[in-house]
Amino acid sequence: MNRVTTRPSKAHVRVFFGDEVIADTRAAVELHESARAVVYYIQREDVRMDRLERSSHRTHCPFKGDASYFSVAGGPENAVWSYEAPYDEMLAIRERLAFYPDKFRIESH
Repeated sequence: MNRVTTRPSKAHVRVFFGDEVIADTRAAVELHESARAVVYYIQREDVRMDRLERSSHRTHCPFKGDASYFSVAGGPENAVWSYEAPYDEMLAIRERLAFYPDKFRIESH
């Protein structure tokens, strides 16, 4: 059975695209899903939204709801996702952004 939990992160999380800081926060939400690595969801005020462009790509997760995506201007497409209206159990990640670790360097300490 797949179990998904969230909690406020104690980590200072920074997301880099190359040498550029795209996100920097001390207020991330950690999402833990079965045996997968932790995913940090970051509030938009701590993200360089001017570097992101909304895409038309959409996916559905049976545990979280419908995800929308953003691409990096001049960079990878559909590299960032967000649950704008997640299921009630996942409201902690609502409108926050998560970043694919194969497209960004994500540091947490």
